[in-house]
Amino acid sequence: MLTDLIACQTQATSAGAPPLLPHVRSAKLRAIAVGTPQRIAALPDVATVAQQGYPGFETSQWYGIIVPAKTPGAIVKKLAEEIAKATRSAEVLERFARDGTIAVGSTPAEFAEFIRKEQARWGEVVRKSGVKAE
Repeated sequence: MLTDLIACQTQATSAGAPPLLPHVRSAKLRAIAVGTPQRIAALPDVATVAQQGYPGFETSQWYGIIVPAKTPGAIVKKLAEEIAKATRSAEVLERFARDGTIAVGSTPAEFAEFIRKEQARWGEVVRKSGVKAE
């Protein structure tokens, strides 16, 4: 998709900031909106979709770390603590800012709830669109 966009085989796309930013910075691509609720630091002059007249629009690319369901609670707790510590480190925060990403660093329970909400939200979009798997 990114290759086709740069080669002008497609006119536009929606994707997370990290793979696109180098091409925006080199002027090969032009960012016209961000889907996050607030503008992102890496593109401070680019308005959100909501700011451009589509209130309530929100979409973002997110990443998380998931372990098998039967992983012992003590291991899950230790992993969560270490991941939270890493996402608060100056080095990681600097890298995330450069890449246009935002560290959330939630608890395992908060992340599980976030996933449930995302599934419900996007499930509704799929149902309303009428899209069917082939």
